[in-house]
Amino acid sequence: MKYYLVAGEASGDMHGANLMKALKALDPNAEFRFFGGDLMLAQGGTLVKHYREMAYMGLVEVIVNLPAILKNIKQCKQDIYDWQPDVLILIDIPGFNLKIAAYAQTIGLKVNYYISPKVWAWNQKRVLKIKKVVNHLFCILPFEVDFYKSWGMEVDYVGNPLLDAIAAFKPDPGFLQRHQLSGKRIIALLPGSRKQEISNLLPEMIGIADRFPDHQLVIAGAPSFKQDYYDQFLGGQNIPVLFNATYNLLSHAEAAVVASGTATLETALFHVPQVVVYKANPLTIAVGRMVIKVEFLSLVNLIVGRGVIQELIQENCTVAKISDEINLLINNKEHRQKVLADYDELDKRMGQPGASEKTAALIVKYAQNK
Repeated sequence: MKYYLVAGEASGDMHGANLMKALKALDPNAEFRFFGGDLMLAQGGTLVKHYREMAYMGLVEVIVNLPAILKNIKQCKQDIYDWQPDVLILIDIPGFNLKIAAYAQTIGLKVNYYISPKVWAWNQKRVLKIKKVVNHLFCILPFEVDFYKSWGMEVDYVGNPLLDAIAAFKPDPGFLQRHQLSGKRIIALLPGSRKQEISNLLPEMIGIADRFPDHQLVIAGAPSFKQDYYDQFLGGQNIPVLFNATYNLLSHAEAAVVASGTATLETALFHVPQVVVYKANPLTIAVGRMVIKVEFLSLVNLIVGRGVIQELIQENCTVAKISDEINLLINNKEHRQKVLADYDELDKRMGQPGASEKTAALIVKYAQNK
């Protein structure tokens, strides 16, 4: 069968690649065409547009880049129409993908939506739109099943694909030596994968360097950027930027400063104590505070249901407050042990690997029964 996938950021690229691998195991004749990234490309098929050309985050940023976003949506619709896939798989990015889903319904193409839009966080009435334009919704967070059920929508809970990626990870025994990191304990910095995230957060993150002279700060570089992009923030400081090595970095980190998003959950699953940070355009934050209906921003706290890790948002995202929390995570044994114990509870709630295989099997089953 012909599979068309749409992913619009680094995490979607990873999940899309794992899903493609699982689909190929079930359907040896699978053909792929997609909006995505390098990981999906490595699985074969045709990359139509790279996610780095379409990753806009925040209300103001979306408004400023609206012409480019609309152009990307138009291109995606036309490409789907021209290629005539058997299966459409949309991965996260609801602002973009729900428009593609609505279009797919007009041409009789059923929609498989992998990784539910976070409608439980704000504007919950969007569930009504999802019910109209999505045929099969695959959820990866345990509390989403009851949420959608309360709106009269049956969904498939498949577990979380991060568990698949982490289970498949094989540590590099020469990692520390190769990157000359064996001298000091490591604080990992994960500033995100979008320009807006990195430019807003990285200066605050690297600002803590002077307060932890016995530690080495190391940045997890986003695969869509190069070293020179990060150099503009570093000012000559000795802070390595490592690309395509996030899991190896987390395997050796004593603590981490992490941009809100999927990386917070990855960091927790590696049992690295962390502080979560987020900073955006003030208007974006102001609107978000009016409409967001959940108590926490990070997935870790949302899944466990309480404040497991510290969240420093906007005006609280400062060098001083980040430093204070990292100091507690490193030097306060009781505080550190509490975070690690809460991570054990997170592990239980997350379940076992296999999300990619479960989702692929359901997608093939639904396609064959259409």
